[in-house]
Amino acid sequence: MKAITLLGSTGSIGTQTLDIAAQYPDQFRIVGMAAGRNIELLSQQIRQFHPEIVAIADPNQLPDLKAAIADLDPQPHLLAGEAGVVEVAAYGDAESVVTGIVGCAGLLPTIAAIKAGKDIALANKETLIAGGPVVLPLVEKHGVKLLPADSEHSAIFQCLQGVPEGGLRRIILTASGGAFRDWPVEKLPEVTVADALKHPNWSMGRKITVDSATLMNKGLEVIEAHYLFGMDYDHIDIVIHPQSIIHSLIELQDTSVLAQLGWPDMRLPLLYALSWPERVATDWEQLDLVKSGDLTFQEPNHQKYPCMQLAYDVGRMGGSMPAVMNAANEQAVALFLEEKISFLDIPKVIETACDRFRPQNTLQPSLEDILAADQWARQEILSISQRQTPTVTASPQLSAI
Repeated sequence: MKAITLLGSTGSIGTQTLDIAAQYPDQFRIVGMAAGRNIELLSQQIRQFHPEIVAIADPNQLPDLKAAIADLDPQPHLLAGEAGVVEVAAYGDAESVVTGIVGCAGLLPTIAAIKAGKDIALANKETLIAGGPVVLPLVEKHGVKLLPADSEHSAIFQCLQGVPEGGLRRIILTASGGAFRDWPVEKLPEVTVADALKHPNWSMGRKITVDSATLMNKGLEVIEAHYLFGMDYDHIDIVIHPQSIIHSLIELQDTSVLAQLGWPDMRLPLLYALSWPERVATDWEQLDLVKSGDLTFQEPNHQKYPCMQLAYDVGRMGGSMPAVMNAANEQAVALFLEEKISFLDIPKVIETACDRFRPQNTLQPSLEDILAADQWARQEILSISQRQTPTVTASPQLSAI
């Protein structure tokens, strides 16, 4: 039985990981949990899975959590705040830590888990996007495994099994196209928050659903693929695949193309990250190619998805720039969800922040550099949005890279 700690237990990744643990209680045991602010759901999870240690991100809610499980015996060790989440990540005999915390908040707990010798089931993109220059050396130093738990990178990882070193030529990431895949560009000024949250294929959290609508999620995945698989940016492509049946592909040196297919279901990549190199038999619905129908592909519309090219440009710059872009995106999406900026302002304010940071980019950043860049970007986005100055549509500095 594998002992697992789950960071972000009440989110989409967390609840699906717990579905797996509940379905295979003889294979997976939940040792620790960390969650955001959903006391009701977290207390239910504690009652069902009996973790030894639990942290809640908001310290103000710790008394409510204690009250919600006051009748439990034995009681889990309860912690709160960022320090509490970090302690949970490094705790005890957990062999694998699932990093389902959204955003850069997942970086420090993931580093703590790596330093404690835990394998990482990586569902938090920002761990590598913002922290890649720091995280990868730590993974090597501590001899842990970093296994992708999101659908696209899991697909690439699965296709690479058995491929000899040097056999990979190109990575092809598939994208659903998000909520506005079928919208004309001219209609995008009318976008509302409710519109952006209507993902056609997947059920995900609010932030990542907006990222899918801007295609920033795919741009972030390009940077993550660069770090995970060692590919340069000229050999990582994006294609729109509306059906989300092919989760990504690889091209080998002899031009053979391998793909991983399946119904849109996050449990599959999560299960593989937890069970690798084994394959666990499931009773889940098998893929029926006749039922799935036509599989189609489109070239991404760069005018509709400016965030995609921005991510390529920033990835090529390297250093602290991806951390800046990532944090700027988190802050911009939060402002959009609060209806303080428009949908089309998201790429504009991100690009403006990246332009302003470029002269101070650190090419070999420390963890402190990355965290400082993250905080700088968040403040810069707030400042830009308050001045209402984001009017650029394409940065000549960035697009020239």
